[in-house]
Amino acid sequence: MPEDKPLTRYRGRFAPSPTGPLHFGSLVAAVGSFLEARSRGGEWLVRMEDLDLPRSVPGAADDILRTLDALGLHWDGEVMVQSARNEAYSAALAELERLDAVYPCACTRKEIADSALSGIDGPVYPGICRAGLPAGRAPRAMRVHIDSRPVGFDDALQGRISQILAMEVGDFVVRRADGLFAYQLAVVVDDAEQGITHVVRGADLLDSTPRQIYLQKLLSLPTPAYLHLPVAVNQRGEKLSKQTLAPAVNRISPVVQLCEVLAFLNQAPPEKLKDANLDDFWKWAIARWHVDRLPAVRSRSLSGV
Repeated sequence: MPEDKPLTRYRGRFAPSPTGPLHFGSLVAAVGSFLEARSRGGEWLVRMEDLDLPRSVPGAADDILRTLDALGLHWDGEVMVQSARNEAYSAALAELERLDAVYPCACTRKEIADSALSGIDGPVYPGICRAGLPAGRAPRAMRVHIDSRPVGFDDALQGRISQILAMEVGDFVVRRADGLFAYQLAVVVDDAEQGITHVVRGADLLDSTPRQIYLQKLLSLPTPAYLHLPVAVNQRGEKLSKQTLAPAVNRISPVVQLCEVLAFLNQAPPEKLKDANLDDFWKWAIARWHVDRLPAVRSRSLSGV
C-alpha cells in the first residue's frame, strides 16, 4: 500500500510595515490571522515588512512587537525582517532573468501616467520598454512579462477573484528605480521561505494577490490559501492608517480593544468578556472563532459596529 502523505500543518503569519505604531486597522489583521491559526492548532509567525526603508519609522518595529506581546499575541519562532533579505530577493530576480520573464524599464512615472489607461491599482503599464530600451535611455526598474491568461483564486471570505493582469495591471515592477525590491516579489519569496500555508490579511491587498500568484507560478513556489478580512475605515471611508491619523493601540487596557476587534469581525463577544483577563479572553476567542460569521465585505466602518 502507498504511504500516507503527512498532513501539512497550518502556518499563518502577520506582516506589518513599521511605518508607525500598531492601530486598530492593523490590529484587525493581527487578531484575525492569529485566531484562524490558533483555532486550527497551527503556528502564527510575524514578519516585519520594512522593505520600503524610506517609509519605515525608527523604533516602530520594536514598538509593534511590544504591543503584540502586551496584547497576548505571542508568535512562534524568530521574527523575519525583510530589510535583511536582499540576497534572497536577488536570487529570485536572477531566476526570473534566467527564465527570460523580466526586462529592464527606463520609463518614469510621469511618462507612464501620460500614456497609460487607468487600471485596478493605478496606471496600466503600456509596454513601452517591452521590446527593448528606447535609444539613449538607461534602465531604471525591472518589470515582469505578463501574459493574457486570467489569474484567479478562491478567497475564503471574499469569494472568487480573477484578473487578466495584462489588461488590469500590465507588466509590473519587481525591482524599483531606487534599487529596492518591490513588495510583490518580496512577499512571494518570504511566504515560501517561511512555509506559509494560509494568508489572512486585509482586503486592501486583495487586488495584489493575482500578481503574487503569477510570480509564485513563475518561480515554482507554492500558493497559500487566502482569506482577506474587511479593512477598517473611518466615517469618510478612508482606511485607518498613519496618514488618516489613526490612534495607536492602547497597551494599558488591551482586552477592551480586543473585544472591539471581535465585534468588528462579527464574533459577538459578550459584554462581560471586557472584564476578563488576557488568558481568559484568548481562551474564549479561540474556542468561539467562526470564519462563517466574518463580514464578507472589503471594508467596514467602525461606526457600523
